[in-house]
Amino acid sequence: MISVQVTAAGTVVREAVVGKLRQAGILVTATTGTVVVAAGGTIDEALTTCPPTLRTRGQRLIVAADTLNPAGVLHAVRAGARILLQTPETTPDQFGAAVHSAVHGESRVPYGVLVRLLSGGAELSMPIGDPLAAPLTERQLTVLTLVADGHGNADIARELSCSEHTVKNVIYELMARLQVRNRAHAVAHAVRAGLI
Repeated sequence: MISVQVTAAGTVVREAVVGKLRQAGILVTATTGTVVVAAGGTIDEALTTCPPTLRTRGQRLIVAADTLNPAGVLHAVRAGARILLQTPETTPDQFGAAVHSAVHGESRVPYGVLVRLLSGGAELSMPIGDPLAAPLTERQLTVLTLVADGHGNADIARELSCSEHTVKNVIYELMARLQVRNRAHAVAHAVRAGLI
């Protein structure tokens, strides 16, 4: 059973993150969990809520912040964060997928943040870049086409001979690349852009 401990800079921030995790079906505990989510307005603010002892007990660390900047991203990685999320843009399903990814030892940085970081960009508080500048992979296009045809995650997993977890991760990644908030928005955007 996956459990998550949330450390947050303030009650409002904590409630926002806990609400999204619970909507994703993730168990949130008051004590040490398998995964620790440190949340705040900035990465540094989020990290100050998470004592170093929580990072050294084998838990996986996710940092969720309203704004991400290159210096903060590097600080988070050095502090042991496996996954970085921009809280306002991250849906409950994406939070759930991030927790599962952390449990499996995977690391994730939103695509736009990674591009901006590698190009030496500044503050990342707003959506970044032109979604068409980030073409989808063949697998992402296949999954998006199946979503557009009305298939659920279980159906897509059977069709592609993979796990539902893998399907969720692919959907999470394509949504980040397209900078959309949900599956319907992803399909509408892809149709308008001529991707499917």
